[in-house]
Amino acid sequence: MNDTPGWASPGSSPSEGRDPGTSAPAGRPGPDQPAHPADQPGEQPAGPGAKWSKEQPPPGQWSAPTGQAAPGQTPPPPPPGPGWGAPPPGGPAGGYGAPGPGHPGGYGTPGGGYGTPGPYGGWGGGWGGPPPAAKPGVIPLRPLGVGEILDGAVSTMRTYWRTVLGIALTVAVLTEIVVVLFQGLVLDDTTTATLDDPSATFDELTRALTDAMLGLGVVALITLIGTVVATALLTTVTSRAVLGKQVTTGEAWRDARPRVLPLFGLILLLLLITAGILAVGFVPGTLVTVTVGGGPGVALTILGVLAATVLCLWLMVRFSLASPALMLEKQGVKKALTRSVKLVHGSWWRVFGIQLLAMIITNIVASIIVIPFTFLAAALGSDGLSGFVNGTGSQGWTFLVITGIGSVIGSVITLPITAGVTVLLYIDQRIRREALDLELARAAGVQGPDAPGTTPGG
Repeated sequence: MNDTPGWASPGSSPSEGRDPGTSAPAGRPGPDQPAHPADQPGEQPAGPGAKWSKEQPPPGQWSAPTGQAAPGQTPPPPPPGPGWGAPPPGGPAGGYGAPGPGHPGGYGTPGGGYGTPGPYGGWGGGWGGPPPAAKPGVIPLRPLGVGEILDGAVSTMRTYWRTVLGIALTVAVLTEIVVVLFQGLVLDDTTTATLDDPSATFDELTRALTDAMLGLGVVALITLIGTVVATALLTTVTSRAVLGKQVTTGEAWRDARPRVLPLFGLILLLLLITAGILAVGFVPGTLVTVTVGGGPGVALTILGVLAATVLCLWLMVRFSLASPALMLEKQGVKKALTRSVKLVHGSWWRVFGIQLLAMIITNIVASIIVIPFTFLAAALGSDGLSGFVNGTGSQGWTFLVITGIGSVIGSVITLPITAGVTVLLYIDQRIRREALDLELARAAGVQGPDAPGTTPGG
């Protein structure tokens, strides 16, 4: 007897074995029963058929389990190909669509099967894809696409704008005040004038170049400090936004404060690595230029700088997720670098492409904001717009203040996006490699094994 799920012989039970009241098995003649040939009309052998109900379904409404048609019956059509959905001919009165006793839900019954939707759409309901992932916060808890990462960063800024813009505005204002004061009090126009003077001596050019490099270094350091602090605070905000939880500026600072110094150490270490690689690429060509001559030395310098730049880019992308790893996993500097390398391994081009796209977008947005303020500052300056265009204008306090306002507005918009993309990219890589979506779902209060978003990569 074929006892495959979803099919049963009509009117019979798999537990039947003997005919009550006889000593011989049902369907086999006993000692006091005459035997009849199978093809002789008259009394039929006692067997499972003897217990069939007198009310049989109309002929032609069911077929043998082996797929062979009974005599005088039309064989059922073959099952349809992909996209099975319509019940075969003959249901629901019988055939593949008829349920058998003990098997509720044959082919086409509500229990599931070829003709009905199952828990995930079933064979008959049409495959509708996996259940949607849970989205307690700004992103769905599953592997993310490029657009979802960018949208998550913008959604964090839009949903929690009081906290995000408060952090970004505070850091940007403090940073820009220090930069403007340094440029206005320490740096002056004599450096630029000396560098533009063709009759300046070598000593004057060297001194002016040193002052310019020192000023740029101090400005870069101040900007770096502000960026590190903003990144630390915004990392906490974005990680809570993924779970749909609000966080205040004070809470973000209390959570991020113990990690600020390690984050500074990480950033300084990355800067030292970059400077060391560039020096290694630059020094050999310079030495050859001094000792041998211009041609070979210049060529070697260019090749060395190009090779060093490519190596720095490759390393910086591999280490680009160290900052969120250090902040969210409470790791040390060395462990954070190792974690970043592990998460980026095999996905270097994807991580590089997403970060490059985010950098292009933020730079475009910042330029759209800063450029009008720059022209406005030049127009209101002492030498007017013509002096700024010709390069003869001086950078007075009016110019510095107005351009500083433009820089603050640009930083308020771009800082949250840059930090958010980095954090969401880190979360996405952990979801893909470590099923972090399970932990995030539990942390967000999504309970139950069948809840959307509680399967790895779901």
